[in-house]
Amino acid sequence: MKTAFRFASLGVLLASALIVPARAADPLPAIDWQPWSEGIFEKAKRENRFVLLDLGAVWCHWCHVMYEITYADPAVIALVKSRYIAVRVDQDSRPDLSNRYEDYGWPATIVFNTDGSEIVKRRGYLPPKPMASMLEAIIDDPTPGPSVEAEPKLEPSGEGALDPKLREKLRALLVSEYDAKNHGWGSIHKFVDWDVIEYCLAAAGDGDREFERMARETLAAGRKLIDPVWGGVYQYSTDGDWEHPHFEKIMQMQAENLRTYSLAYARWRDPADLQATTQIRAFLQAFLTSPDGAFFTSQDADLVPGEHAGEFFALNDEGRRKQGVPRIDRHIYSRENGWAIHGLAALYAATGDRTVLDDALRAAEWIIAQRGLPGGGFRHDAADLAGPYLGDNVFMARGLLSLYAVTSERSWLARAEQALHFADTQFRGDVGYVTSAGASALKPKPQVDENVAMARLASLLQHYTGKAEYRAIAEHAMRFVAAPMIADQRGFQVGGILLAGRELVAPPLHVTITGHKDDPAALALFRAGLALPSSYKRVEWWDRREGPMPNLDVQYPELPKAAAFVCTARSCSAPIFTPEKISAISDRIGGTR
Repeated sequence: MKTAFRFASLGVLLASALIVPARAADPLPAIDWQPWSEGIFEKAKRENRFVLLDLGAVWCHWCHVMYEITYADPAVIALVKSRYIAVRVDQDSRPDLSNRYEDYGWPATIVFNTDGSEIVKRRGYLPPKPMASMLEAIIDDPTPGPSVEAEPKLEPSGEGALDPKLREKLRALLVSEYDAKNHGWGSIHKFVDWDVIEYCLAAAGDGDREFERMARETLAAGRKLIDPVWGGVYQYSTDGDWEHPHFEKIMQMQAENLRTYSLAYARWRDPADLQATTQIRAFLQAFLTSPDGAFFTSQDADLVPGEHAGEFFALNDEGRRKQGVPRIDRHIYSRENGWAIHGLAALYAATGDRTVLDDALRAAEWIIAQRGLPGGGFRHDAADLAGPYLGDNVFMARGLLSLYAVTSERSWLARAEQALHFADTQFRGDVGYVTSAGASALKPKPQVDENVAMARLASLLQHYTGKAEYRAIAEHAMRFVAAPMIADQRGFQVGGILLAGRELVAPPLHVTITGHKDDPAALALFRAGLALPSSYKRVEWWDRREGPMPNLDVQYPELPKAAAFVCTARSCSAPIFTPEKISAISDRIGGTR
């Protein structure tokens, strides 16, 4: 689901150099776009037509150009009308299709035969002449082209864990693929890959200076993608540097960058990282927050669809607003809100800003009320065509567990467990977890980022609750995630695989505060525990008046005043009575490792 790398292609870059043909004076009637449906191939068979899927995004510049230019071309219109059922889908609304074709970038063009088999898959913008030639060639000979390859058989990880040799191979890959000149990873597109940076932060906590350097350099370079006027993160930069941004601002980039810079600030206390979180949150508040407190999906790259907006985004606030504001996609999806809640929880943990937590709580309460399903799951939108979807449930569960971690309110832990149970029941596949559980014209498949999230969520929930069933869930997800073939397809985007493998075999940093929740001294200790620089930690507050802990795997003494205990797999600290000592002791006993 890594939107930045997946949503672009070399074809998109080359398209900017093409001369766009003028429209005909008297164009044919517009293409009759159909929705994607379970019965689309039955319809195609009855009418002897191919299915042309235009899979794009409402925020995507080249998707607009394709609609305004390519699909308005008379030759393209005539060919589509002759032998095709034309289907247009906003990929944000259909995770089942988005995950299947994420490697093809938006817009993605897929043509199917009447039996649902793929004939051709094309990535990025297609000008009118190449599009017409492709459509005509398919009519003449519908044999699958070279873009359609037989999928190799997946050989799952036998033990549901990351093989040590594969782990070292992936670590070496991150080092070898690092761009020492321009910083970051990727030779064409530059963006902050949150999983890679989070893994680098974890390695830095182990004392690895090389991974620390790569993280620091990339985070510094990544700040160039933050809009200096409105805040928020542009999706990525082209040309192999950080100077050529694509201007769409989508929720996953906002939420994950917010979380990543919050984790960096917790580790190094660099004011520049804190400033980055402030700018991202300002954009969320000003542009992507609904009146009820839930979060919208994205802001468009273009002010006028299909027209490059570089000059617009170079203006100051007054200059921009005189011309207007790029379109906001006001859909409220559970998945996107789960991302936002998780990011806000990380910022609250690092700063203690109560208004940040309030934003996360409002969004969570709205999604539970408006998107909740029987059994503790979540739908994607107000109504789903092929849902429910795994992403909404695993990322909302992750956000809910984050709320338990930063509030110690057990209702959030219960909600997170319910959502994980729902995901395990509804989406369990033969290997890993599949994207959708509803009726669909295409067989659902597992997707890497969602299975990484399942493994990491279940691993952490196992430690919070002591329930062995959650480890079994994590191992089932890892059988897919840790398969060598999966890593081979990811390029440098292997941070999530490394994190999931790391967390499955090692306990989190464990901090427990004992004391009453109305005691300011206990609150200060709890806040210090939350601020520890580790993304894989278990912070709990035991007020004995609430009954036993969810997982009382350590016996804590009952003391006359609030105290904190820092534990690893092998040892626990003596009682700590001052917040200042928590960080020093956790480092000394190896807690951040």
